[in-house]
Amino acid sequence: MAKAGKRPGATTKKKGPSKGTGGHGRKALEGKGPTPKAEDRVYHKAYKMKRAAERRAATGTTATKRSRLGGKRTSEELVTGRNSVLEALQTDIPAKHLFVMSRIEVDDRVRDIMTEANKNGLPMLEISRSELDRLTEGAVHQGVALQVPPYKYSDAGNLVLDVMDRWHDGKMQTPPLFVALDGITDPRNLGAIIRSVSAFSGDGVIIPERRSAAVTASAWKTSSGAAARIPVAKATNLTRVIQQAKDAGIFVVGLDGGGDIDLPQMELASEPLMVVVGSEGKGLSRLVTENCDQIVSIPIDSAMESLNASMAVGITLYEVSRRRAAKK
Repeated sequence: MAKAGKRPGATTKKKGPSKGTGGHGRKALEGKGPTPKAEDRVYHKAYKMKRAAERRAATGTTATKRSRLGGKRTSEELVTGRNSVLEALQTDIPAKHLFVMSRIEVDDRVRDIMTEANKNGLPMLEISRSELDRLTEGAVHQGVALQVPPYKYSDAGNLVLDVMDRWHDGKMQTPPLFVALDGITDPRNLGAIIRSVSAFSGDGVIIPERRSAAVTASAWKTSSGAAARIPVAKATNLTRVIQQAKDAGIFVVGLDGGGDIDLPQMELASEPLMVVVGSEGKGLSRLVTENCDQIVSIPIDSAMESLNASMAVGITLYEVSRRRAAKK
């Protein structure tokens, strides 16, 4: 009987390694690496929430509260994060509710937040983490969020006329002083300007209705509570309000690097005054410049191109205050 494998046409398998592909399939076997995180996948909801949070952080804005009815936005804002919420409460920012995550890990900041809320009689609402995530739209909240109502703006024209009436009636010890913003879009700049106006006994801040920073939670916080004392008024047309101010007897000076005179030589400081400041990049607009009584520049080192808007306003108001005190 013939042995297996010795039959005609039969083959015998050799022991040991067989001939391979020469590594041609190695790349396919390696795969595509570890699965990316949800926040790194462009089609994933977590990615969109991360990008939204980054944009808010870059612009200094906070999350806007969504209504439960249809998910529509309201004009109320949310201050998020333990440090931000605590600072807001300590600077007397107006608030409606404090949202606290259930089972929050309580540290010194959370205790201080609750103490401030109780001191101010602020309602505290305990909500789940998922609800707080939805409410803050992906912002870093650290378990707390403060609901801030919309700011109630005055009308710019009415504010100017009311202050001038009080001045003419002898109800004011110092001449009226206003600051108008032309193209300032950073709410932190606005908050710092409000703070300076309060520090130097100003009577109001005027902002355009469009393309301007608004009194957001960020502006409230930067103003260190001054937004509760200094009225901020909106102007539908800033140039028209400037003309109304001039007709009412207010001198209007614009701040610009290439001014007609330097700040130390400004003789209008002791008069009813409106100081107009533009953005650091573009400066004053053409129409606003044409309607100013004087363009004033702040002498600075030639190596520095320009000053931050809020810093320029602070320096100018100090000089105005100094000159007015010297006149008394």
